[in-house]
Amino acid sequence: MKALVPSSSQIPPWLILISRHHLCTSSTLNSLTNQQTQILEKSILNPQIYEKNVPFDDTDHSCDIPNLENGGFTKNYVVDVLLSYKDDPDSAYRYFQTVRQQRGSVHNKSDPFFVLLHILVSSTMHQHKARRLLDYYTSSGSGPSASVIFNGLVVCAKSFGFESTPRVFNFLVNSCVKANRLNDAVDCLKGMVEHDIMLWVPTMNKLLTALVRKDMIGVARDLYTEVVSRGTRYDRHTVHILMAACLREGKMEEALKLFEEAKMSGGIKLDAALYGLCVYVACKEENLNLALELLDEMKERDWVPSEGTYTNIITACVKQRNMVEALRLKDEMLSNGHPMNLVVATSLMKGYHVQGDLSSALDLFDKLIEYGLAPNKVTYAVVMEGCCKNGNVEKAVEVYRQMKLAGIKSNAFVENSLIKGFLSVNLLDEAMNVFDEAINSGTANVFVYNSVIAWFCKKDQMDEAQKVWDKMVDNGVLPTITSYNNMILGNCRNGKMNKALDLFSQLPERHLKANVVTYSILIDGYFRKGDADKAENMFDQMVSSGISPNDYTFNTIISGMSKVGKTSEAKDLLKEIVARGVLSQSCMSYNGLIDGFFKEDDVSSALAVYREMCDSGISPDVVTYTTLIDGFCKSNNINLALKMLNEMRNREIKLDVIAYSVLIDGFCKRRDMKTASELFDEILQVGLSPNLFVYNSMISGFRNVNNMEAALVLRDRMINEGVPCDLETYTTLIDGLLKDGEIVVASDLYTEMLGKDVMPDDITYTVLVNGLCNKGQVENAHKVLEEMCKKSKTPSALIYNTLIAGYFKKGNLQEAFRLHDEMLDKGLEPDDATYDILVSGQLKGNSLDLDIATMNQIPSRTSRNLLTR
Repeated sequence: MKALVPSSSQIPPWLILISRHHLCTSSTLNSLTNQQTQILEKSILNPQIYEKNVPFDDTDHSCDIPNLENGGFTKNYVVDVLLSYKDDPDSAYRYFQTVRQQRGSVHNKSDPFFVLLHILVSSTMHQHKARRLLDYYTSSGSGPSASVIFNGLVVCAKSFGFESTPRVFNFLVNSCVKANRLNDAVDCLKGMVEHDIMLWVPTMNKLLTALVRKDMIGVARDLYTEVVSRGTRYDRHTVHILMAACLREGKMEEALKLFEEAKMSGGIKLDAALYGLCVYVACKEENLNLALELLDEMKERDWVPSEGTYTNIITACVKQRNMVEALRLKDEMLSNGHPMNLVVATSLMKGYHVQGDLSSALDLFDKLIEYGLAPNKVTYAVVMEGCCKNGNVEKAVEVYRQMKLAGIKSNAFVENSLIKGFLSVNLLDEAMNVFDEAINSGTANVFVYNSVIAWFCKKDQMDEAQKVWDKMVDNGVLPTITSYNNMILGNCRNGKMNKALDLFSQLPERHLKANVVTYSILIDGYFRKGDADKAENMFDQMVSSGISPNDYTFNTIISGMSKVGKTSEAKDLLKEIVARGVLSQSCMSYNGLIDGFFKEDDVSSALAVYREMCDSGISPDVVTYTTLIDGFCKSNNINLALKMLNEMRNREIKLDVIAYSVLIDGFCKRRDMKTASELFDEILQVGLSPNLFVYNSMISGFRNVNNMEAALVLRDRMINEGVPCDLETYTTLIDGLLKDGEIVVASDLYTEMLGKDVMPDDITYTVLVNGLCNKGQVENAHKVLEEMCKKSKTPSALIYNTLIAGYFKKGNLQEAFRLHDEMLDKGLEPDDATYDILVSGQLKGNSLDLDIATMNQIPSRTSRNLLTR
């Protein structure tokens, strides 16, 4: 032990001792009666007795125990007597307790107390008494600080030549921990390190554990660092405690670093539990390779990984869609004698259905009984979600009913899973039924509301999204930043920037703070509106708010600049921020540039970006190829589109529905319905489901080749598959049917459309007027015009031209000129076609046929969002 005496300024005056000498030579304890001895021995167990007068017998002990009044009973005297009992801890202890009865003679801040502690710890049989004394004084509210006791022990050890032993100091730290005096314990422990007093590893571990439990993790970490840096030993339990503390703070990398340091030190004997914890951390960090390496190391040491370790790593494999490894580890877990557990089973079910293997998921679900397991809410939710996402909604409903029969009450998690499952396959009615049940039962939380709001926003049904929002607020459910981001995103994509900004301004009132996602959405919204200046201002506002842009933000800016015709500038910006290390190159960055150059009809630059991307070592993804194929199709480079398709397949990149969509649309526009139909069949063969855009492209293609029978078959298929017809679907079908003279069928479709609250737009009205006029139904066409006026919709010049030409053809010149005057009254400017009709009595070319196909190229909501991911 380092013989270091604190300076006098650090020690109370009464600790600085004068030279010792005996004031009485006779023993002070021999004359104690048995009664007195028993009372004194009990006093350590009941310290309150210290404050009471203990009865003594009538024997005169005036010589044995000097009276304070005559100056005989001093601290120095007591110390000398205690030192005379250095080898007799029992006598020393009894003497101290006797003297303790004299108020003010000795106390826990004085030398006698420290001397007694050193005497007691020197004997194995009496160490427990030292511990109890320390426990009492550290737990006493009026006791001295631990640093006072520590310094007193250090001074006494040097002054009285006690054998160097760390025991009493470790006891002191432990007592402070027991008394919840953690700061005192930390000070004592640091003092031990400072004075080279050996610190017991269990003592340090107890203190670290207590600090972590009290959320004093920073103190624990600093203490560990300081102690270890001075060469103090530690063990695997120390590492375990500190790693667990890191996990509580979410500092996974720091936890892994602790493990690696212990592993590299060579002096720490690691065990399976510590490896298991490290596997858990690696899985949390999604570092599957490290987790598997650690598992192999455990097996090399002949350790059998625990069930929990297997569970963690199997779950991680499933999350990374490595089902082959997950299933291998599951078999290994069972072969090592561990039973199947519900977490592993549920995770594997999730993995199966994510891969589209619903049958295997359901088989495992049915086997739970064989494993002696009962599904819980999470299991049911996973199975229902899998059924919905894989198109087996009936099975999802069956499982939902099975859950209720099992007596498991639905909760927000289950209901949210079912709602999301229904919405994923566009089964809105079923989803809303569950949603209403959740609201009525009071289980609907903000996550349930967010799922429904997000779906309506994604479908551009902002009125419905607003209704759900209002209901959420009315029911007392507080919106989160995710709720606001969903609504802001929906309004931005619909061009309603004022509404989006109004929502943005509400955040401070809700005590919510906009995050990088919020700002990125608004930046994208301005770019969609073509307002690059306001997008730049929003970026500046984000930075000034202390929010750092991330890769998504920069990619949004690059993509946005490409949308507003500044693709070359966007390309230069990408080079600059990559060179500065602000942005890591990715497919997303290049995809925006490729799409931008195609929009500017610069095919060669788009190809150049693609080649640069490949040369940089960045592998194109499905979005890259979809963008290229779409651009080549629209620029009438179908051979290049097919070349990209083949390259995509050679790279074993699976086409998704969007990739098929752009190909099918390209072939439909070329009126190559044979190839388009083959691709449509391929979608079904690979297990994908055609979306609305695919159906609309195919229906439009068949309309263009006058095959309305095939178009109507597709429309029936849409309905059976649960894909609702939109305005574009109805408009295309009505146009084709009117051209075929199927006026009644076209009229029925129009009535059906209105019954489903699908409201006609200018293109639909133009199709109706044109189709009816071409078939001589001018009066019915005029009724369409009247309907538009009743709905306060201003007919276009094209509609008036068509009706004027129709009346001229019928010989009703008066009505034709009246319509011309009506045009002027509505503020419409007659065009050249109008005057051609009025002068010659017919449209140029002597035909009322309008290029509806050209009009249909006006981007619908479906096509506009085709490449929005």
